[in-house]
Amino acid sequence: MTGDAGKAQEAFQNTVREAASRSTQDEPPPDRLWFFRDARWRCLALSEQGIQAEPGTLEETEISPMAPVQIERLASDQLAVWISAAPEPQRSALALFYLDEFSLREMLVLLALKAGELSELISVGRRQFQAWLDATTPVEGQ
Repeated sequence: MTGDAGKAQEAFQNTVREAASRSTQDEPPPDRLWFFRDARWRCLALSEQGIQAEPGTLEETEISPMAPVQIERLASDQLAVWISAAPEPQRSALALFYLDEFSLREMLVLLALKAGELSELISVGRRQFQAWLDATTPVEGQ
């Protein structure tokens, strides 16, 4: 999420420290989503300290039935690198969507978004990702 392993580790460690501090004061985190929410906000704050990409528009295309084949051809970290370059809150929405660990309700709570907003962020992001896939890992015959 931060695009920098050191910043991500710092956010994670600070989240764990905060959880431990709350627990020693008999105020433990209220639920498992607290950890993700807290770490996300810490990552966002840390990433704002660095250089940010200039806003721009990315090409979009419809999702291809060949997308799974194209994704299989990616190096394991290419999806993460592509997502980390997305603007916030799209970056967080895509990360949570592709992690496939959270229900829709949990994603809405974590991101503080309405269902329509989340849907739009994921939909646009997937079409942009497909355009990038088509440019970087074309499928023969397309």
